Amino acid sequence: MATKMANPDRIIYFDIEDQHPDTYRFLKDCEKWFEKKIEIYKSPYRSVDTVCRAVRYLNGPAGAACSLRLKKWMRKEWEQKNPGCHTYIWGFDGTEKNRMERIKESITMHNHLFPLHDRTKGEGHGILRHAGILRPAMYRIGFRNNNCIGCLRGGMGYWNRIRSHFPAVFAFRSHLERDIGAHILKECYLDELDPKRGRFEDEIFPDCGLFCEIEEGAQE
Repeated sequence: MATKMANPDRIIYFDIEDQHPDTYRFLKDCEKWFEKKIEIYKSPYRSVDTVCRAVRYLNGPAGAACSLRLKKWMRKEWEQKNPGCHTYIWGFDGTEKNRMERIKESITMHNHLFPLHDRTKGEGHGILRHAGILRPAMYRIGFRNNNCIGCLRGGMGYWNRIRSHFPAVFAFRSHLERDIGAHILKECYLDELDPKRGRFEDEIFPDCGLFCEIEEGAQE
């Protein structure tokens, strides 16, 4: 919605192999709506598992290993190859004024546009529906974000929902934890998680990407 309103010169997507496959259908639908090609870039690490095994780290005060190497470093690399002052488009809605201010304070070398500053998330989803664009599958099955399946920043309620909808991913992340010897959750390993723990509806769940790093206090 923000991209459609701003009509930027270039639209860039950093691909991660852990995305739900339906995300690629959504990208194609958006390309038709934008009438503009979406440029797709991918980190050499390719996936969350590859990154975490390479650095022997999952998530902590400095942020998630995956967001830093699969998205932020890719953006930095793109900026180095395309020097200058850029204008970035952000999809924050009217309830996220504080996040807009933090972006402007944290990334001062570029300009920022917030086309949805006076809109609600509901309006954005409604306009997509009116345009005939089906939302990504993760939204349709009840997740709040279209992040990777098995996001390292999810809480107990989130992981129990992943266990229900994507048991293979839950098992895969459980093995990753044990192999590295680190927790995704503070309280326990995933294979020790009580299926009744956590309230998904009450969890504060961040969008993945650059702001994920800013929320964790990572330095630009």
